[in-house]
Amino acid sequence: MQTLPLMAEHRLVIVKDPQLIAHKDSREALFDALVRALTGLVEQTETVLVVTAANADSRLRWVKAFKGTAAKVECAPPKSAEAAIPFIETEAKSQGVTLEAGVARELAARVGPHLLVLRGEIAKAALMAGDRQSISLDHVRAGTADLSERFLWDLTDPICAGQAGAAITQLSRLFASGYAPEAVLGGLAGHFRKLACVRGGGTISAGPYQLRKLNTQAARHSQRSLRTCLERIHRTDASLKGIGQASKHMSRESTVESLVLELSI
Repeated sequence: MQTLPLMAEHRLVIVKDPQLIAHKDSREALFDALVRALTGLVEQTETVLVVTAANADSRLRWVKAFKGTAAKVECAPPKSAEAAIPFIETEAKSQGVTLEAGVARELAARVGPHLLVLRGEIAKAALMAGDRQSISLDHVRAGTADLSERFLWDLTDPICAGQAGAAITQLSRLFASGYAPEAVLGGLAGHFRKLACVRGGGTISAGPYQLRKLNTQAARHSQRSLRTCLERIHRTDASLKGIGQASKHMSRESTVESLVLELSI
């Protein structure tokens, strides 16, 4: 990073997930190199250093070194339907479509904070609206499946009770009603994160009925088993994205079916 860029005004250096380096000595050496690099880069403009990390631990010295001398961009996805509304409005503009009043909120309520699904639903509603027409509430209600948290209880109750047959039956009904595998997976991921939070003594924002249901379901799991469930959900997410060998041999629906069976054991 100390040499001049070749045939360009700037050099772009990208370091991906330095925390994931398995060997401790190599990881620590890279951390030291990042700290030294930041000190030197402050004095020049030829090199642009970008470090990406899924979970940047703010206690690590290389993360602390970025404070004050560099820009930190948080890319965490929205955690609630309400928080997804700005994304819906921005995405609609990028797709060149206009949303009538209340449409963004309705989409958020029906789909939740699942960004890829929301992007597809906006495109689908735009096709229904036709050229040069705004997306209305009628378009959303007619063409968008309700993927909100309401559908989860009918699926997670048999899962948490260990009733694999009932869980698969409910999952089949969801698929038949138009629920996308990605949306079901996103709902399960958010739900099991809540269960882990409740089981660990944390607090979440929910109504009395939801809290009772979450506490009942969480009580059927240990913290270790919930961690295993979340690992299985993460593995399924990777498979749906085409990562891993299993993704090459199973349909998206079968992949989520397999997950539901594992979660029901």
